[in-house]
Amino acid sequence: MDALRPFTEHPSSVGESYAEHCGTAVYFGTRMVLAGLACLVHGLLPFAFVRTGSRAIAELNERMITKRCAAPPAPLSSDSRLPL
Repeated sequence: MDALRPFTEHPSSVGESYAEHCGTAVYFGTRMVLAGLACLVHGLLPFAFVRTGSRAIAELNERMITKRCAAPPAPLSSDSRLPL
């Protein structure tokens, strides 16, 4: 088994290099954490961050769908484990 396969198989299945995938995942994760914090504040102060969470979800979804449509079809994997 190739030692790098766990690091490259999924990124290549979505048309990205390891570095590109890392950057995208860090961006998405950071955006979700910040939007989540805004939602927590909104729960306590309903007048604050009224559209922040829903806007972040819509923008991240749009970005993911656009990227998915542009990516080449994922190759079939010989790995029988379910993707996470």
